[in-house]
Amino acid sequence: MPDYVFAPPAVPFLPVTGSDLLFPVHRIYCVGRNFADHAVEMGHDPTREPPFFFQKNPDTLVPSGATMGYPRGTSDLHHEIELVVALKAGGEDIPEDKALDCVFGYAVGLDLTRRDLQGEAKKLGRPWEVGKAFEEAAPCSALVPASAIGHPDHGRIALTVNGAARQEGDLNQMIWKVPQVIAVLSTLFRLAPGDLIFTGTPAGVGPLQRGDRLDGSIAGVGDLQLAIA
Repeated sequence: MPDYVFAPPAVPFLPVTGSDLLFPVHRIYCVGRNFADHAVEMGHDPTREPPFFFQKNPDTLVPSGATMGYPRGTSDLHHEIELVVALKAGGEDIPEDKALDCVFGYAVGLDLTRRDLQGEAKKLGRPWEVGKAFEEAAPCSALVPASAIGHPDHGRIALTVNGAARQEGDLNQMIWKVPQVIAVLSTLFRLAPGDLIFTGTPAGVGPLQRGDRLDGSIAGVGDLQLAIA
């Protein structure tokens, strides 16, 4: 065994529905503004923009049912409900018609965002990590294998906060579908088993407060619960 300076951190993972197996997470990629209505609400033209990507750190994952603290350094924490794609294979320049062969399964995720810090970074032309990659920024449900549900390309995606509807849409409203996302992403990065892709959010993103309870769902995929302490 290697003689490390200190014990290496545990491998981040997601549970797999209907199994005792754990899915080890390698990287987390996120697709920006992948629903037309969300692109419009953020002040962009969805017909003129190719897909773009940013990353979160694997150790920012939070399991469904958790209670998390309100993040430091922000007064404007926002929710973004998303379909999460988990890869069992990867590579570079993956053809679109082969992309779904790389998918292990799917989950329900939240791309939590320190919107005030992200907005300031945008104004200054700086990277977004301070707004996107903070601790507990990636709540995620257990994975459902594609072998059990297929590859969802339509179905209701929704989020309530304290029982009140906040976000609602359909997966068929995604501008860039899952095979396209994987194909384009693989031209920029060498994808690998264990990678997660958060695929974008419908309109209705908004602020969260201490004490809020969130319930997210995607038809055929699952549910996600989260509380803000």
